[in-house]
Amino acid sequence: MIELKAGAARLGLLPELGGAVTFWKSGEVCVLEAVSDPNLLAQKGHRVAAYPLVPFSNRVADGHFRFDGAEYRMKPNFAGEPHVIHGNAWQHPWELALLADDSATLQLEWHPPYDRPMDEWPFAYRAQIRFDLREESLAVGMVIENIDQRPQPVGLGLHPYFPRRGGVKVGFSADTVWTNDERHLPALRVPATGEWSFEHMRAITDQAIDNCYAGWDGAAFLRWPDDGLALTITASPTFRHLVLFTPPDRNPDRNFVAIEPVSNMNDALNHAGVMDRGITILAPGERLEGHIHFALTAC
Repeated sequence: MIELKAGAARLGLLPELGGAVTFWKSGEVCVLEAVSDPNLLAQKGHRVAAYPLVPFSNRVADGHFRFDGAEYRMKPNFAGEPHVIHGNAWQHPWELALLADDSATLQLEWHPPYDRPMDEWPFAYRAQIRFDLREESLAVGMVIENIDQRPQPVGLGLHPYFPRRGGVKVGFSADTVWTNDERHLPALRVPATGEWSFEHMRAITDQAIDNCYAGWDGAAFLRWPDDGLALTITASPTFRHLVLFTPPDRNPDRNFVAIEPVSNMNDALNHAGVMDRGITILAPGERLEGHIHFALTAC
C-alpha cells in the first residue's frame, strides 16, 4: 500500500488492486468508507474506498455492444448479473508512475489479447489517475488515451464510497434521471423533480437509490451534521452524469452512500440514439481527460 500525507490528512492507495483507494482520513475522521463487495469479483473481498471506472461507467447490457460496424461481446465481471460493469481497469494492477509525499500518479496499459477469445474490453488504451492530497482536500485527475490502431468509444468515472453516518445529507442539481428496468438497465428518462430531486439537501435514510442523473451541473454536496463536517465535490465538464447509489440494507459492508461523477449514462454503448449519452469517440492517439475535486469544511 502507498500512503500519502498532508498535515493531518492521509490517503491510502492500492495500485495492484485496480488503482483503488483504500482510505482517506482527516485526522481520526474517515472521509471515505472502505467497502467489501463480493460481487466485484476481481477485488477478491478486499475493502476499497474508491476506484476508477475506465473505459466506461456502469453497465454494458449482457456485455454486448456494436461499434463502427463490428459486434463485440465481453465476459460478465459482476456476480449475479449477465452484464459487464465499470469497465475493466479496476480488474488489473496499475503501476506507480510518480510519487511524492502528497501526490501519486498511477498508470495502466491495457492490450487486448489476440491469441485467445476476447473476454474484456476489445481496444488498447493507456489510463492514468493522479491523486493530489492536501490537508482539507483531495484532487483526482483522470486520463484515457487510445493507443489502439482503431477508433474506440470511451468514458470515465470515479466510484467513491462515503460513510452513511452522522445524519448524512446529500444535495446536487441535475436536469433528468434515468429509471431502471428489472435488469438494472436504463428504462425511462424523467425530470429530476419531486422524489427524484436533490436540489435541496435531503437526508439519506433507508431508501434504495441506484440511478444515473443526466445534465448534472458538476457540483455535489454531502453533510454529516452530527459530525460537524461537510464535503463539496466539483467536477470538470467531462463529468456531466452523476450516479447515486444508496443500498437499502445497513449491514456493516453496505453502510455507505456512493456519489459517482461519471462521463456516460448507464449502458451508454447501447444507446447511440441518446445525444448526450456521454460516450467520446477517440481516434488513435487522442485522449479524454477529467478532474474531480473534494473539499472538506466544517458545518
